[in-house]
Amino acid sequence: MREGDMKYLFKPRSVAVIGASREPGKVGFAVLRSIIDGGYKGEVYPVNPKADKILGLTAYKSISDVPGDIDLAVIVVPAQAALDVMEECGKKGVRYAVVISAGFKEIGGEGIEREKRLTETARKYGIRVVGPNCLGIMDLYTPLNASFASMPETRGGIAFVSQSGALLSAILDWAPKAGIGFSKIVSLGNKADLNEVDFLAYLGEDPETKVILLYLESIVDGRRFVEIGSTVARKKPVILLKGGVTEAGAKAALSHTGAMAGGVTALKAALRKAGIIQVSTISELFDMAIAFNSQPIPMGSRIGIVTNAGGGGVVTSDLLVSRGLRLAELSKQTIDYLRSALPPVASVYNPVDVIGDAKADRYRVAIEALLKDPAVDGLLVILTPQVVTEPEETAKVIIELSRQYSSKPILAVFIGGGKVEKATKMLIEKNIPVYEMPERAVAAMLGLVSYRELREYVAKVLERMEIFDVDRERALGIIEEARKQNRRVLLEHEAKDVVKSYGVPVAPTKLATSEDHAIEIARRLGYPVVLKIASPDITHKSDVGGVIMNLKSDEEVAEAFRTIISNARRYAPTASIHGVIVQRMVPKGREVIVGATKDPTFGHIIMFGLGGIYTELFKDVSFRLAPLSLYEAREMIAETKAYTLLRGYRGEPPADINSIMNTLLRVSKLVTDVPEIVEMDINPLFVYEEGAGVTAVDVKIVIE
Repeated sequence: MREGDMKYLFKPRSVAVIGASREPGKVGFAVLRSIIDGGYKGEVYPVNPKADKILGLTAYKSISDVPGDIDLAVIVVPAQAALDVMEECGKKGVRYAVVISAGFKEIGGEGIEREKRLTETARKYGIRVVGPNCLGIMDLYTPLNASFASMPETRGGIAFVSQSGALLSAILDWAPKAGIGFSKIVSLGNKADLNEVDFLAYLGEDPETKVILLYLESIVDGRRFVEIGSTVARKKPVILLKGGVTEAGAKAALSHTGAMAGGVTALKAALRKAGIIQVSTISELFDMAIAFNSQPIPMGSRIGIVTNAGGGGVVTSDLLVSRGLRLAELSKQTIDYLRSALPPVASVYNPVDVIGDAKADRYRVAIEALLKDPAVDGLLVILTPQVVTEPEETAKVIIELSRQYSSKPILAVFIGGGKVEKATKMLIEKNIPVYEMPERAVAAMLGLVSYRELREYVAKVLERMEIFDVDRERALGIIEEARKQNRRVLLEHEAKDVVKSYGVPVAPTKLATSEDHAIEIARRLGYPVVLKIASPDITHKSDVGGVIMNLKSDEEVAEAFRTIISNARRYAPTASIHGVIVQRMVPKGREVIVGATKDPTFGHIIMFGLGGIYTELFKDVSFRLAPLSLYEAREMIAETKAYTLLRGYRGEPPADINSIMNTLLRVSKLVTDVPEIVEMDINPLFVYEEGAGVTAVDVKIVIE
């Protein structure tokens, strides 16, 4: 489907309502009434085998009886009949179908099979489907209300795509009071065909949409979601409220990375790469949307506050700083001007307190002074109704100055009830964001600032990926051999060979199957050596006495071999034992971890952090979605506490950070090229002094 073709869904030339009803209270009646009352100008065809006219329109026995072409069919028949109806739509040449009917995948059992057959029929004829089990769609500019909900009167630049029909209904009822103007509204339902990515792509190109809101409980194609999201987010803000996030999957992980990279972590990494803003509440979702709909994107995070209540200014300042925004430091020129223009008891520093007896003229002085100051990127104006306060006149000042200084966002906070009601309505009518409480305005301002930062970030991470000489066939061959033996966990020497094939330096390692074999390998590698149990069933070798280090002679190797095998059989009697790993001891370096885990929705997540035995204790780690850019690799290292140690702490020489970045990029390429890898740890990765490189000391790989 070309994204532009979706115009026949939102701006159809003709609509058929299949299952239209003459009975008020029936969904078929409500949908037809919605289309008519919504002001749709195209042809409308009710389809009902038992009616001649419905709501004054000629009704047809079946869709095949309808004269002319049909762009959109809205299907509201029982689920059992929907399959035959879809077949008829296909023969009629219908382009799009909105299936409102329930009784499909959401009920399980036979509903799953019914939905599969519905989708297959639609695909056979090239019909694109919204739903089933959905509320419908709306386009306020067409206008078209192909749903059984009331369409808001106010249109604007906000598109809302929701997986919950009930939430959508509530929002539509609340929107007029909040002054929210929608462009398009979509209820996704079961997402049997069209899903959030399809609508994201279309809305990204839609000139009537300024900001895209998503409420999702699942994401169908995580990789495509990130790819399309990053394209759209560079043009307009995308804000997501994600429901149903759980960390339950982490419990089953076999690696450190898998244990620490749950669903929330993967989602966060994916959204960052896509440039999509994530919120945690419905309030934040729409508070940000209101701001994006009318306000410019600030140049920075320095925020000014004008208030007539000292307490309000203090609380708002705390909120700003706690959310990662900065309280603007006013210029000396601004401070001197405010000192001369405001009463002596007023606070001329940010937050600027014009004090309780401030009328509109005093607000004007302070607001304009801060908007003129180059050190202020955005402004919050707080008003509490006191005896001499002029809410309506102050609202007029805000409206006027917002137009005059249109390059900086202005958000109003009018705290109160009846005394500020009229002023609040004035601001809403003039498209000025106004909030009841400071925390909501701060969240909205954070959204504006975050979007600027995310847009810049997306541009950086889209820079060319590093390309390496790698041996993919060797890596795949090792994995295939393990699969033939029905093993999910590679033995350590196999795992090291896999990462070595992608250019990661490893400690020389071989598998020994007997004492004599171990001695032979130790001599070949060179003493001293370390011996480790080789078993796919023993995850933490040292916990079962499966690691003995610093062996310097043949005798020590022979004894260590016997001890390790004995310990493993005693502590893990059912474990499959393949022998003992012999590894040459390498110089100790600073210990870090580089890992990867495969998220079922978004694919591989790369992890970096403090390594060794304290990885899961301190959890000093960072995550990014693969494939990594050089910028992301550098950023991953810099945002951990380990970075302080790596740069050189208390006289220690700097570590080879470039080699860590190189390792991160190589691991990223490995898991991208070899998707069979589901979990992976290099822990520890020894990092030596600047220019001396790194060595992978222990490697763990789990495959599908």
